[in-house]
Amino acid sequence: MQLSGVLFFPVTPFAPEGGVNAGVLAEHIRTGLEHGPGGVFVACGTGEFPSLSNAEHDLAVRTAVETTAGAVPVIAGAGGPLGSALEQARQAAAAGADGLLLMPPYLAQGPAEGLRSYVTAVAEAAGLPVILYQRGGVVLDPDSAVELARVPGVTGLKDGNGDIDRMARIVLAIRREIGPEFTFFNGLPTAELTQPAYRAIGVGLYSSAAFCFAPEVSAAFCKALDGADLALAEQLITDFYAPLVELRSKVPGYAVSLVKAAVRLRGLDAGTVRAPLVEPAPEHLAELERLTKAGLAIVGATL
Repeated sequence: MQLSGVLFFPVTPFAPEGGVNAGVLAEHIRTGLEHGPGGVFVACGTGEFPSLSNAEHDLAVRTAVETTAGAVPVIAGAGGPLGSALEQARQAAAAGADGLLLMPPYLAQGPAEGLRSYVTAVAEAAGLPVILYQRGGVVLDPDSAVELARVPGVTGLKDGNGDIDRMARIVLAIRREIGPEFTFFNGLPTAELTQPAYRAIGVGLYSSAAFCFAPEVSAAFCKALDGADLALAEQLITDFYAPLVELRSKVPGYAVSLVKAAVRLRGLDAGTVRAPLVEPAPEHLAELERLTKAGLAIVGATL
């Protein structure tokens, strides 16, 4: 499973009656594929993973696999309670997914050996490459990260905590003990803002929530970083990404709610977010529209 470029985390569209809208999800993914993502991560954080039933999760993963048709790897979210994680892992493998992004267990927090047992069980159930998600209650040190990286099937680590010092030490330890093929990526909610810092510690991959609604901007930013067009990258950070982070910080859950609202703003009827998330306030929607137009204008695109 080779990942490169911008990693696309599609939203999960919901139909008016409340279920997953597979047709709109397929359209969402097809539109994203036109802008060259390096992988599609379906039913993950931006896809409202915690709110999906296992049947809905299965539908979303199957839709993503069918829509991509092998063009890029499809990685399915899995996690939460162990029983659910095992079922999601097996379903994803049966659907033809290329790997799993393993979300942290919620509420129940155990010692390092318990987390290792959890990871091992899911990896064995799936038989797929597993990328671990370091976020919330999962905060690894270099030794514990190396131990998890030794679990058969574990091939990567997504960082959603943003502790650059800790992450630098984890990268060095795993590179030394495991090897260069292990995958790392920046998984902060608006990763572009911090990606220059992550690149400096050897983490070149990143997830892009903005790719859901402004793939033109996300692709241009990635190209600017790769081509060392620092002026364009800085302009996008200053005029688009940094203000988006400020807006996102106003209400818990806006990291997802704003993205889904912006997808609707671009003309795709993805529905609303599910509780406990809330829809953005009118004044925040107006600011979101302004920022989206500003970002698109910088790269020569329009709303």
